[in-house]
Amino acid sequence: MNINVMKFGSVENLKKAGFKGFMPVWMLKSAGISSDDAIANNELDGPGVYMVVRTDDSEPVFVPEGSGGHFKGRTPNVPVGELQANWVKDTCVVYIGKAGGGSSRATLRKRIGQYIRFGSGEPVGHWGGRYIWQLEDADNLLFCWRATKEWEDAEEIESELIENFKSRYDGHRPFANLKD
Repeated sequence: MNINVMKFGSVENLKKAGFKGFMPVWMLKSAGISSDDAIANNELDGPGVYMVVRTDDSEPVFVPEGSGGHFKGRTPNVPVGELQANWVKDTCVVYIGKAGGGSSRATLRKRIGQYIRFGSGEPVGHWGGRYIWQLEDADNLLFCWRATKEWEDAEEIESELIENFKSRYDGHRPFANLKD
């Protein structure tokens, strides 16, 4: 994957860059991450990068109280005005995340599973990306992923993807990425 030329405008762009899955949140909530046929080739059982994608081109509707879990007693919700200020137009990507990399041994299956459980209201430690759970259509968002090769580092790829995104969108990170 050549991160420097990657485009974030459509699902087709992401597929061309090697991303797979594109499973809706509602399906992941009901059946879990292991429901996909990706389990057969174990691509989710190692490190990689993943994205959360919104394919609806309409203006987003934000809710004051999202479905995210209250981790360590803290509310994941922020004022609607903050969500509106973070929204990035003309892209389908609303979040870029990683599993593994550096000293982490997390797998794509584990990390995406934690994110979905957090969005189902469980008090899970997946504070990053919490803004998506205040989208009215959060259950229709799609998760896609790309397993890293043994010579790649998921943490580095995530950082490069976010930097590439910022270079294409006037310095803005994806909507739900709160740090680089």
